[in-house]
Amino acid sequence: MRAIIAKRVDSGTPDTEEIIDLAEAAGYTVVGEVTQTRTADPALQLGEGKAEELATRVAETDATTVIFDNRLGPYQTYNLGRMLPEGVEVIDRFTLILEIFGQRAQTRKAQLQVELAELRYELPRAEAKTSLAKRDEHPGFMGLGEYDESREQDIKDQISRIKDELDRIEQTEQHRRERRRDSGFDLVALAGYTNAGKSTLLRRMSQDLDVDENEDLHPDLDATAESQDKLFTTLGTTTRRADIEPRDVLVTDTVGFISDLPHWLVESFKSTLDSVYRADLVLLVVDVSEPVDEIHEKLVTCHDTLYERNEAPIVTVLNKIDAVDEAELAEKREALSSLAPNPVPVSAREGTNVDALLERIDDELPDWEEERLLLPMTDDTMSVVSWLHDNAHVRDVTYGDEDVVVSFEARPAVISQARSRASELRTTTPESA
Repeated sequence: MRAIIAKRVDSGTPDTEEIIDLAEAAGYTVVGEVTQTRTADPALQLGEGKAEELATRVAETDATTVIFDNRLGPYQTYNLGRMLPEGVEVIDRFTLILEIFGQRAQTRKAQLQVELAELRYELPRAEAKTSLAKRDEHPGFMGLGEYDESREQDIKDQISRIKDELDRIEQTEQHRRERRRDSGFDLVALAGYTNAGKSTLLRRMSQDLDVDENEDLHPDLDATAESQDKLFTTLGTTTRRADIEPRDVLVTDTVGFISDLPHWLVESFKSTLDSVYRADLVLLVVDVSEPVDEIHEKLVTCHDTLYERNEAPIVTVLNKIDAVDEAELAEKREALSSLAPNPVPVSAREGTNVDALLERIDDELPDWEEERLLLPMTDDTMSVVSWLHDNAHVRDVTYGDEDVVVSFEARPAVISQARSRASELRTTTPESA
């Protein structure tokens, strides 16, 4: 697939690096670009002369697709299609992102989210086709697709169906998170822009652990977290255990942020972000090798998104320190100090300073409390002691003739549950029967 990149900006010099990366991630071969600095033309996005230049470049390069790094309205897509050679497709950055999402989606949840985003994108275009058809124009020839009178209602019905199924999936995942928290697991989420190195960091934090041993208890734990130098390698969520003794910590990698996403696309993937919003701690991972202005802008966007619903503490992780020298790192830390106080610099690729990050996670997570329980000796007492060994850090167990004393450390939720279990044992002793 051969593509021409088109981009318009109101002022300054158009930067096409990210849109080219996106195009290549989707499998396109970029054979040229056309850019313009001016206010948007309501009919064509570009000025008419620049649109004609675009059509000429498409013909010269035999391009099959024009990819705009701008949001195109349905009528702009229609008008541009009339100017380009027959059969050439016009898409914008959001259609492109959806293509990549569709290629990466492997789980049922991810596939539904992609489908929902596609339908939300298509809905205004279906409405535009209805309008054009009523004016006796022919949108099917100009990039908007064939007109189907019932399509608009079909889209609305499908959106409703998918939202219902996603709600059911989210309820299941929420129950799983609650069970894990009740069982003594601390939940940590990785957040940040795509390609910041979150998946590599997840693998580094959990590389010494055998996830298979927990397969029955946590069937969604993933023994491998794929790491590639690609955008959107992680589309769904990947959860693994991290090595932070004596805690049981589960770390979840999530889909990366990307700049300038429209509301309908963010909304379609909001259930993926629930893993972040409902965590005990969020690690906000940034690529410290990028220009400081770009890092600052990304941090602002991430904080705006996270603080909307997130209540957990946020620790900023400056990843890829192997790509910068000490002076540059110190300069960037100072420049970003207002947004990222006391960040943790690491190299996930080389493993540098990951131990310090694990210590910081331990410090930031809710403190464990000490408890000493007196359990009556009953038929069920040993199952409670075994449960404490699985869900707490047991310091001592003393067995008497009629009771068992257990000293342990655990999360407050586990201590509360342990007290409840001890109370149940006391109510079922022979004396109380």
